[in-house]
Amino acid sequence: MINDNKEPLLDVEHISIQFGGLKAVDDFSIKIEEGQIVGLIGPNGAGKTTVFNLLTGVYEPTPTTDEKGRDLGVGHVKINGKKIPHKLKPHQLVDYGLARTFQNIRLFKQMTVLDNVMVAFNHSMKTNIFSNAFRIFCPWVYQEEEKYKMKALELLSVFNLLDYAGLKADNLPYGEQRKLEIARAMATNPKVLLLDEPAAGMNPSETKELMEMIRFVRDKYHIAILLIEHDMNLVMNICEDITVLEYGKIIAHGAPDEIANNPRVIEAYLGKEEVS
Repeated sequence: MINDNKEPLLDVEHISIQFGGLKAVDDFSIKIEEGQIVGLIGPNGAGKTTVFNLLTGVYEPTPTTDEKGRDLGVGHVKINGKKIPHKLKPHQLVDYGLARTFQNIRLFKQMTVLDNVMVAFNHSMKTNIFSNAFRIFCPWVYQEEEKYKMKALELLSVFNLLDYAGLKADNLPYGEQRKLEIARAMATNPKVLLLDEPAAGMNPSETKELMEMIRFVRDKYHIAILLIEHDMNLVMNICEDITVLEYGKIIAHGAPDEIANNPRVIEAYLGKEEVS
């Protein structure tokens, strides 16, 4: 799937953040090609979600220094070769082709399943407060709404959620809520999708369905996917490459079988056995 003649869809170099004296993320770099599913793993507190927050503008990076103390600046994040300014708001990143889901599901619980997806089209719609206020004189407002409603219904069909379109999101089964959050992220037409613990709280059957869905989304939309996950069965079965963090620093990167047998990774998860 990897084309060596194309730039990676996601290109991150030398991203760090320091809170007081603590380096929460230290010199993080990663490249992900179109069609790749890459896992970001590590023990609790390793800095995985902090990385996502750096990539999506929740946090602004602080300068990075290399092992010799040389200043590497604040690094960069590129989507499809286009550098993203660090000070952008999270919602502005949608225009660059970056979308994410959250460890704790963030749906509009009292809105319908359909409206949850419709909300994600707001950045591409031309309607505004003025045109909506005078919609009786603006027939194109109705036409645009109908156009995006059809797009939303198509997405719900792709994610097998069409039968729930009129249901409040809060009334969906847990696994379906997870799917809806991914469907809403896909409504922004991303090039790179960040999934933060998508299998959290799922039973084995739901997790298996999720794996199939992630592969399907990758293949259908030709995107790159970076996911944080504690379910090692999911990670090892779905990811082509895995990056491992410990205390905010990358300690390993490679194919699943390499990572599974890496002594440094095993030590990070299980601890170093003391010799008596």
